[in-house]
Amino acid sequence: MAKYKDPCGSPVFDETFRDKLEQLFRWRRDVRRFRTDQVDSELIEELIATSALAPSVGNSQPWRFVNVADPNRRATIRANFETANADALGNYSGERAKLYATLKLDGLDKAPVQLAVFSDTQTPHGHGLGSRTMPETLAYSVVGAIQTLWLAARTQGIGVGWVSILDPTAVARTLDVPDAWQFIAYLCVGYPEEEHMDPELVRHDWQARVDISEFIVER
Repeated sequence: MAKYKDPCGSPVFDETFRDKLEQLFRWRRDVRRFRTDQVDSELIEELIATSALAPSVGNSQPWRFVNVADPNRRATIRANFETANADALGNYSGERAKLYATLKLDGLDKAPVQLAVFSDTQTPHGHGLGSRTMPETLAYSVVGAIQTLWLAARTQGIGVGWVSILDPTAVARTLDVPDAWQFIAYLCVGYPEEEHMDPELVRHDWQARVDISEFIVER
């Protein structure tokens, strides 16, 4: 197949690149087990800068990153997780509860870098284009930035884990952020202890992959 090259000089992504891109998607993984090796602060800054290449509604760039370095704040976040995790366990019973109790659902104990990511719901950037009719698109924009950071980190051998078992209001209070900032994600970042292409929740029989055809409908 002939390669298409944009007359304006756009890059050509060939089959080799596409194959590697698919590998990147497959190897991204949600990491919970980290080595304690420090990650260069400049590399973290580069990853955050790359994440800002993500699309955002109205070009509003609503993402706000908090690098959680203070040990006391980290300890409070850890306590938040433990409380929320115990509450979550109470929602299951029988064998499912036993399995849930064995899962490692965070990397808060070892991850050298911890980033809390927020959406600024009152950002002046973008002048409300798109977000006036669908305010939730601000949060969607931040999720796009997180996914971009995640993939960029993987190319550097860095792992990322998203801790979602947290009380969002308590996180915002712990980190003393503006009231207009909506909590989106708490990310553990560092070098993985182990490498697996299969998701951990598949490996431990929590939830198998479902064929995408089951989620496509026609109207």
